[in-house]
Amino acid sequence: MQLTTNTTNAIPLIILPTSEYQSWLDTQDSFSNNWLATSGYEGAGLSLLPSPQGSIKLALFCVEDISDYFSIGDLPALLPSGHYKLEPEQASQKALAFAWLAGCYRFERYKANKSTLPTLAIGDEDIVNTANIEASATALVRDMVNTPAADMMPQDIAQCAVHLTEQFGGEVTQIIGDDLLEHNYPTIHAVGRASDNKPQLVDLIWGDESAPKVTLVGKGVCFDSGGLDLKPAAGMRYMKKDMGGSAHVLGLAHLIMANKLPVRLRVLVPAVENAVSANAMRPGDVITTRSGTTVEIDNTDAEGRLVLCDAISEAINDEPEMLIDFATLTGAMRVALGTELPGFFSTDKSVAVDLMSIGETNSDPVWNMPLHKPYQSMLKSEVADMTNCAAGPFGGHITAALYLQHFTKAHPNWLHFDIMAWNNRKLSGRPIGGEAFGIRTVYQYLANTFK
Repeated sequence: MQLTTNTTNAIPLIILPTSEYQSWLDTQDSFSNNWLATSGYEGAGLSLLPSPQGSIKLALFCVEDISDYFSIGDLPALLPSGHYKLEPEQASQKALAFAWLAGCYRFERYKANKSTLPTLAIGDEDIVNTANIEASATALVRDMVNTPAADMMPQDIAQCAVHLTEQFGGEVTQIIGDDLLEHNYPTIHAVGRASDNKPQLVDLIWGDESAPKVTLVGKGVCFDSGGLDLKPAAGMRYMKKDMGGSAHVLGLAHLIMANKLPVRLRVLVPAVENAVSANAMRPGDVITTRSGTTVEIDNTDAEGRLVLCDAISEAINDEPEMLIDFATLTGAMRVALGTELPGFFSTDKSVAVDLMSIGETNSDPVWNMPLHKPYQSMLKSEVADMTNCAAGPFGGHITAALYLQHFTKAHPNWLHFDIMAWNNRKLSGRPIGGEAFGIRTVYQYLANTFK
């Protein structure tokens, strides 16, 4: 446990905005002033101040903005192992607590990290508990996305869902392989049937049956070769992350369940591997979806929306108050917003405004994109009700969202997140690799709405 309330024998840790460093320094004794001046410290980064006996008297860390939820993410790796306590108590404790834990994250399934991480004590038990829950949900997303496809296939995603119910209650059911056809999930089956790892629909239920219904749908494409429209090697290299949507909805479910949010939660994950085999779906094939809409396969690499559309068709049967899906869906969204700002679509403008406002306060930003109806015509097919993707490259994130919206049957409160699920560069508290985008913001919105 890298964050506790136990302050016994802890080294004081002072975290300051750089702008306040000089005023703090003016209140310190001559020894501290001389030490900091001699060591060349100028109010940025870490300095360890010694006692006369040679031990650490206190640790000082200065950053530009301590309200940033990743501000001290590098600090756990910089500090010597030991037990530290945050002094003095301050308004930014919640952000600092999460930033500390985000920086303590390590993916060690295949390669152990021999360094011992320091621990931090914060006096507020509620802040410690909240930060531990948020960091655990973030770590779940990161761990799932970082795990290679060989160890994160449909059955493994299902096991991750089962682990949540073992912690918090609820139940998980699975519809596997050819049973998907019997239960009318033809597009999930079509995308995943070429793999030796059988496709499945993972269905998690939790909470009071009489509570407001919130349903999450997550794209679980465990590895995306592109199908017969095969990706080039560079495009396939990190396709283990194409199940990032499933990781996000399970991470969000962790937040909901751990905080005992008074909702009836359902999580649907269509989990498949988009592989190549003699029975793989082909460009030009026409599939009749669960909703009865016929879809012409223009490109087998636009498979995520296919597995999602059947799951969404099932989700609306319960008439949930909110329907939210997460998916690593389009490169077009990354072109529009870059890799570090997740875009989303919403059928309720007030919800979109609230989400963006929340994201500005907790360092978990999201950005609303338009459901531009005229682009719907780009999905026209000559032989079926619609195609699975537009022929041209422009606005691909919008046409993908419009494709999914068709299957929501005009749900009045639908959110679709098109996310990267991956850090391409190392940032404070955010190592290269799997990352959670938007789940803390969405949870906070849900917590504000369903009290």
